[in-house]
Amino acid sequence: MQQRTLGTLSVSALGLGCMGMSEFYGHADEGESIATIDRALALGCTFLDTADMYGPYTNEQLLGRALVGRRNEVTLATKCGLVRDATDPKKRGVSNKPEYIRQSCEGSLSRLNTDHIDLYYLHRIDPTVPIEESVGTMSQLVAEGKIRHVGLSEMAPETLRRAHATHPIAAVQCEFSLWSRDPEDDILPLCRELGVGLVPYSPLGRGFLTGQITSAEDLDANDFRRHSPRFQGDNLGRNLALVEAVRMLAAAKGCTPAQLALAWVLAQGDDIVPIPGTKRVKYLEDNIGALDVRLDAADLASLDAAFPRDAAAGARYHADAMGMLGK
Repeated sequence: MQQRTLGTLSVSALGLGCMGMSEFYGHADEGESIATIDRALALGCTFLDTADMYGPYTNEQLLGRALVGRRNEVTLATKCGLVRDATDPKKRGVSNKPEYIRQSCEGSLSRLNTDHIDLYYLHRIDPTVPIEESVGTMSQLVAEGKIRHVGLSEMAPETLRRAHATHPIAAVQCEFSLWSRDPEDDILPLCRELGVGLVPYSPLGRGFLTGQITSAEDLDANDFRRHSPRFQGDNLGRNLALVEAVRMLAAAKGCTPAQLALAWVLAQGDDIVPIPGTKRVKYLEDNIGALDVRLDAADLASLDAAFPRDAAAGARYHADAMGMLGK
């Protein structure tokens, strides 16, 4: 698979988001998840993304088991900073305190069964801790060899600028897709000014852009998307019309809707590495097929016309989670 660069870190042009293998997207089967990881590596998709809060902790443990004897084949990214309540995992908090970052890093190293993390992100930004203190701690972890590169997720532009002045930031994670284009306003231009790569999560709109979801009944009872604004009520109907337009364009292009949506993200620049998540081999293989879809200016214009910016109905998250973004 072709490679792309995040700062000075070279990774596969398409990554694999592993969150859904443990939580959030309904039932998951560990055997199928590990088979998906194995197939990803066989196809050259070696940039794997997880976080300590997925599970919590169980997703990192899964990767630790799946990568026994294969650690040197992958570029491993994980995150800290989102805190789950021990008594109520649905509750969320944020901590970027230096001691918490160190504790979290040690825990991730143990669960991942590795002596280093290739890319370590702050999952969300803690407004009570100066970013210089948090990134300064991560810089110390780089000096100690425990992490190789530093990243941030869902931060304000000024936070990124201050962080990068403290220690080079290799990558920024933001939701970025046909239906979530906010990074185009300020984050993506700033990343390019600073030489920072962009890692879009949910580049398929949490699976919606695949065209496989037409109602809440298509989702498991414990799938968090049932409670997501974009999957509910009138928003769902308006968004389905947008996806139908993508489906028709994909059919004309001779690819699947998922491949077209991913090809659009990939076409936004060589400094962009999307990490579509899946827990099934067949969807992984479909996603990787996006690398063979070439979009010219006319194709991109057709997509912009069919799925205009800000056309998606509903907020990305519920109100509490939205409040954690962009600090």
